[in-house]
Amino acid sequence: MSQTAITNILLEAGTNELEIVEFYIDEALTEEDLARVEALAVMEGHASAFANEVPISPKENTGFLFQNEQNTKKTCYRGYYGVNVAKVTEIIRMPRVTELPELQSPSVKGAFNLRNRIVPLVDLGMWLGKHPADAYQDTKAIVTEFNNVNTAFMVTGVNRIHRISWEEVEPPNEYVSSVSSDTIVGVVKFENRIVFLLDLEKIVTSLNPRLALRLGDLGDDWDSSMGFRALIADDSPLIRGMQRDLLEKAGYQVKVTTNGKEAWEYLLECKRKVEEEHRPLSDFVQVVVTDIEMPVMDGLNLTNRIKGDPLLKKLPVLIFSSLVTEKLRHRGESVGADGQISKPEVGSLARRAADLIHAYAAKYPDPPAEVHES
Repeated sequence: MSQTAITNILLEAGTNELEIVEFYIDEALTEEDLARVEALAVMEGHASAFANEVPISPKENTGFLFQNEQNTKKTCYRGYYGVNVAKVTEIIRMPRVTELPELQSPSVKGAFNLRNRIVPLVDLGMWLGKHPADAYQDTKAIVTEFNNVNTAFMVTGVNRIHRISWEEVEPPNEYVSSVSSDTIVGVVKFENRIVFLLDLEKIVTSLNPRLALRLGDLGDDWDSSMGFRALIADDSPLIRGMQRDLLEKAGYQVKVTTNGKEAWEYLLECKRKVEEEHRPLSDFVQVVVTDIEMPVMDGLNLTNRIKGDPLLKKLPVLIFSSLVTEKLRHRGESVGADGQISKPEVGSLARRAADLIHAYAAKYPDPPAEVHES
């Protein structure tokens, strides 16, 4: 079995860069599918691909539509996708799989043994609702690790690794989100194609509900009257909502933002009020909880900015991400994160945040209030 190891990643943490593995999935289209694909191509700026002569061999294809190798009337669509290199351990040829009993989804093809690890294999095209094209390609399996779980995804082929800035990653618009069941978390526009970044966590959780976020119990000794102020930065509506619900249940006042840039701009506004109104920073925010992977500005860059600011460095930063693993924990530490929690252990979030707030309050006590003589 030939394989490509993803040895990763010489990116310096906090630079707002990421590397993505670009792969593709070929889909056989029925006549009913053509209108949907054409609308998607128009949105992507590739409408001209439909007016060109369809190439005979898919190996010659540089566009989106092509006929199958037998030159029948079946039309195929090639969709381009991406995943953060940090989640990929290796790329291998299709392994021999053993069927698993009582599978809840036909997209799980079975499992295989990879160096004494049992790894489930998910047909990504099938999960996305695509009709399989003819199997002429050298199909690949992308082996991933996140949330401390290994999963392999079957794809038609793999193109290359791109190094880009998070500023180049656009949030999906409403149409893209709706047709993808909210599995697309980012859009990257290259010169001749669009690459959609997939939320593989959502896919894995849908297949194994036991891996879903767990709220947990705060315990009888929890004091919900403390009224701590938390700032959340996360691009996932589901996770933002769960974090907000948990922290508000714990008595926190919560401000939510959808990416690192929004969170940073909110913190700069808090800083302005602190300086102009001569109030302590704790009047506005006491802890920052941030994801790592976010469009425009990621959580590592946000943390690096906070810790580099003379005032804002007095805020504890707690990273909550599927990329918190033993192999990658050093990246959060290198930018000064005060704590890191791996999804799905959301239940410990309120307590970890409170511990950091107390520790920082002792380290950076609020200055005494100014007394103005009348």
